[in-house]
Amino acid sequence: MDALQMILLFDYYGDLLTERQRMCFDLRFNQDLSLGEIAQELGVSRQGVHDNIARAESLLQNMEEKTGCVRRDLAHRKAAQEILEHAQKLSSHEDPQVRETAALIMAAVNSIEE
Repeated sequence: MDALQMILLFDYYGDLLTERQRMCFDLRFNQDLSLGEIAQELGVSRQGVHDNIARAESLLQNMEEKTGCVRRDLAHRKAAQEILEHAQKLSSHEDPQVRETAALIMAAVNSIEE
C-alpha cells in the first residue's frame, strides 16, 4: 500500500493504535522522517520503530478489510462527484424547472460533502 493510502487509513482508524504506534506512524508518514531519525527522536532502536510501524500498518489494513469504511467513503465521494457533474450540465438547461432541480441536486451533494 502506498503512503497516501496509509495516511487515509490512519485518519480513519488511527485512534485504535497505541500512542507509540501513532507517534511512529505520524513521524514516518506525515513528517517523512527516516526510521533512524524517528528512533533518535523517540530514544528507541531503529528496529523498534520498524516493528511499531509494521504493527500499525497491519492493524490499519486489517480494520479496513473488516469494515471497509475507507473504500465505501471513496466510492461515495466518487458517486457524489459524478452526480454533481451531471447536475451542473443540467443547470444550463433551457427549462427553468430543470435548472431549479439541478440546483437542488447540487446543493444536496454539497451538503453531503461537508
